Amino acid sequence: MKVDNPLNVRLCYLLRTRFGVLCKMIKIGTSGFSFADWKGTVYPPGLPDRQMLSYYEKELGFHALEVNFTYYTLPSQKSFEAMARKTSPDFEFVVKSFKGMTHEIRNPETGEMIDNQETFKKFKFSLAPLISEGKLASVLAQFPYGFFPNKEHLNYLEKFREEMGDVPLVFEFRNQNWMKEGTFEFLSKNKIGFCIVDEPKLPKLMPYLPKATSDIGYFRFHGRNPNWFNVPSSVRYDYLYSEGELKEFVPDILEISQKTAKTFVFFNNCHAGSAAKNAAQMARLLTN
Repeated sequence: MKVDNPLNVRLCYLLRTRFGVLCKMIKIGTSGFSFADWKGTVYPPGLPDRQMLSYYEKELGFHALEVNFTYYTLPSQKSFEAMARKTSPDFEFVVKSFKGMTHEIRNPETGEMIDNQETFKKFKFSLAPLISEGKLASVLAQFPYGFFPNKEHLNYLEKFREEMGDVPLVFEFRNQNWMKEGTFEFLSKNKIGFCIVDEPKLPKLMPYLPKATSDIGYFRFHGRNPNWFNVPSSVRYDYLYSEGELKEFVPDILEISQKTAKTFVFFNNCHAGSAAKNAAQMARLLTN
């Protein structure tokens, strides 16, 4: 998806100007930006890695990014300082929480919840550069399929809120058992955003439900690969939305944006640059 082919200059211009009318309310981006298979499809083939983020904003026209490498490793302040420097003042980041805060929260031998308070402290400490620059939009906590709704887990969600203090939060659940009114009441009470997902319509996965529980609206598009449970995660998100499929979401995005101070739309179908292409398409649909 280079600027000249197939994403043309006019579309980039729309993202920067015409879309700028909406960008205070709706910001569109992708879940990550630094992928090897984006070179030659999203980025020019020879673009150095250190220039990808600047190209993502200045040439592709996106003003928000969901940072996902933080799930695999605790980030450093230096990493976020560099990312803040490479982006303009109105650029915003959503940072995905470390796996030690969402997935690896039990002792593998006893099954008991572990004390991970130090992990929270380190993670929150790393966010300081983005907070000081006003560029941290939220922290996204994605909980695994095996994280079921029960008293112990609700207590943990409360602990999560307390540990993160006044940092804006969005929770994403993978198990459809969370799809009940009590969940939305809990999120609203604790001023936590609900992550609206579009993913394969398979049993037990979360269905699509546009809902706002805080002043942040949040859409996350994972793709609709029917082999979700049978392929490696590197292939799970191999899906390109058609324009017709994307059009179906426009009314909901606009409606959620009217109920929130800010709405984010991120595409996580990053395989082979599909996320960048679909994000650009969605921006165009929202401005037409």
